[in-house]
Amino acid sequence: MGVACFRFGDKFPRMSNPLTRREVIGNLTLAGAALAVAPAFAASSGPLPAKIKVALIGCGGRGTGALGQFIAACKILGIEPEVVALGDAFDDKVQRLGQVYKLPANKLFSGYDAYQKVMATDCTFVLMATPPAFRPVHFAAAIEAGKHCFIEKPVAVDPVGARSIIATGEKAKGKGLAVVAGTQRRHSASYQKNKALIEAGAIGAIRGGIVQWNGTVPWLKRRGDGESDASYMNHNWLNFAELSGDHIVEQHIHNVDVAIWFLGRPPVSALGFGGRARRETGNMFDFFSIDYDFGDAVHIHSQCRQITATTGHVGEFFTGAEGSCYGGGKVFSKKGITVSDIKLDTDDSMVQEHVDLIRSAFSGSPLNDARQIAETTLAVIMGRMSAYTGELVRFADLLTNENSPHYNFKFAVGPKDFEAGTVKLPAEVPPIPGKA
Repeated sequence: MGVACFRFGDKFPRMSNPLTRREVIGNLTLAGAALAVAPAFAASSGPLPAKIKVALIGCGGRGTGALGQFIAACKILGIEPEVVALGDAFDDKVQRLGQVYKLPANKLFSGYDAYQKVMATDCTFVLMATPPAFRPVHFAAAIEAGKHCFIEKPVAVDPVGARSIIATGEKAKGKGLAVVAGTQRRHSASYQKNKALIEAGAIGAIRGGIVQWNGTVPWLKRRGDGESDASYMNHNWLNFAELSGDHIVEQHIHNVDVAIWFLGRPPVSALGFGGRARRETGNMFDFFSIDYDFGDAVHIHSQCRQITATTGHVGEFFTGAEGSCYGGGKVFSKKGITVSDIKLDTDDSMVQEHVDLIRSAFSGSPLNDARQIAETTLAVIMGRMSAYTGELVRFADLLTNENSPHYNFKFAVGPKDFEAGTVKLPAEVPPIPGKA
């Protein structure tokens, strides 16, 4: 809990155009007034309530942003939001945000058990934006308490945690609870349109591609004098794989998710490498290069780094049998295939995901992203495990193959250790491939 997950907004940097102007087919952009696709669930929604109660777990920057975006979604839907509880490991963060929303002291909860107190309130929706390692425990508690959930990505840092998310998601289905994950590209009109064009055959079957997130270390926290292992580790969670999953999991998951979404299946295996040269705290890598094998001779190159003073770039590019496209950008095709423009409630996909969450909760057929986001989380964990060990790692090794040495991998420091007060700081050195 505490400092927020690092997420960029919706204006993603694009790769430079590698194709000529002759390859761009202008009629992929519809002329005149295009037929608009109705916002998700609009037709099937039941009556929306006049007021809904929401709570937040994780009051750092990402949690603060998610709560603001939920409130913006309520405004779009004509619903009055009421913030009824805030929770975080650190009291100063709860108090700061509590002042913003003018909540009384009995609605503000701090400590590693704060999530339990939040779940005991009468909130209908709960937003989860703590460090990813806590997500399986918090999600399970939310569904047990009967809450509709926004679960920030990623949803776990190891295979055991990701499979827990899938199991809890099945319980959510049985209770008719809505679960939406923070993969905002899936709630973006431009990405949705390109997905529709791919399904319509505009570029043929995807044969390969590249997904990238290149930037700098978002932040780091130095250890204070006399600071406990738990406090230092949690304040600096972004730089510890035990809490963030490493940046291929915590950040690059967005781009890998687009590949999985566009291809319609998770990768079969991962073989990659990475390393560390510049990081100053924690135990993570600075860079990763992963070959994801999706089967059927389809390979996607996943490449990410966090190194200061290097070229930044975030985006996706896919080559098809009969064309190519950027994730949410230009489509290059000679087939002249068009699809209707997609009209959503807002151009802000980080608000749209909350609109979709709220609307679906009252639709009679609630969204449930649990398996989807858990499988994408497993895919990036698989890439990290391959780079850390130097081994080829198969998706089945993490999801179904109980005989695999990777199946039961679980970090030595986990969320229950924080709750129990038994955290022991891991070494601040990165893994070495080829060594146990």
